[in-house]
Amino acid sequence: MMSERIPLEELTIDQKLAKSKSIIEEALGRFGTNNLAIAITGGKDSTTTLWIFKQVCDELGLKLPVCMFIDEGDVFEEIKEFIHVIQARWSLEIACLRNDDVAARAKFIGDLIKVAELSESNRQALQEIGFQGEEFPFIPDSTLCNHLMKTLPMREFIQSHKLKALATAIRWDEQEARKEEQYFSPRQNPDHTRVHPILHFKERDIWIAAFKYDIPFNTLYKQGYRSLGAKCSTGKAADIPAWMQDLENTPERVGRGQDKEQVMQQLRDLGYM
Repeated sequence: MMSERIPLEELTIDQKLAKSKSIIEEALGRFGTNNLAIAITGGKDSTTTLWIFKQVCDELGLKLPVCMFIDEGDVFEEIKEFIHVIQARWSLEIACLRNDDVAARAKFIGDLIKVAELSESNRQALQEIGFQGEEFPFIPDSTLCNHLMKTLPMREFIQSHKLKALATAIRWDEQEARKEEQYFSPRQNPDHTRVHPILHFKERDIWIAAFKYDIPFNTLYKQGYRSLGAKCSTGKAADIPAWMQDLENTPERVGRGQDKEQVMQQLRDLGYM
């Protein structure tokens, strides 16, 4: 079955790629290219997933589904530049999502946003996570802002485009809250299916694939970043390129905001990727 765990140590990188392609082929067959979107972040995992999607669609003679990029309000310039590069290289249709109602009220990281001035949908989203305060600081990678800046626009995008599925690039080994994910994961609010084609990849596999198949990747990884998030809460893991670091014995997301890491299951339940 597609949801069964694969014994990772028994698969070559070519076999892992073949498994991912079979997941994507099934997703395209079940949902169609017009009812499915691909979440992209400018990071190594989403770019690898997008590249595999492109291989499958090219082989099947299908149009690549629309890509969904979320601007949480503090995006690395290198990420924006990379998104433009792959958009031109692969002729991508990209929907850029942004919660302008929140972003417009914060000129700088840490600016206080008054709840009473927000739209009804944003106020309802705050109530959903139990926030009762009158104002909050704009910290893009915080639990609260993740919900407002990422989950809410994503929900609205799924609803407005009447999507049946959203493909993301999460992996089993990436984060504790993702260890029990399945390749096809039914979600609610709104009803749709999450498709996770590279669950069985490890961090090292991503880099093996990048160099073997000439998959482009962001220059930030050359600088020592291993996992990319909001600029204000993402740091280098080391001063050597990501693929040269001790990937097997050090945390991949060590440079990310740890408040978010500790509540990943809550964010997942709310609809976050």
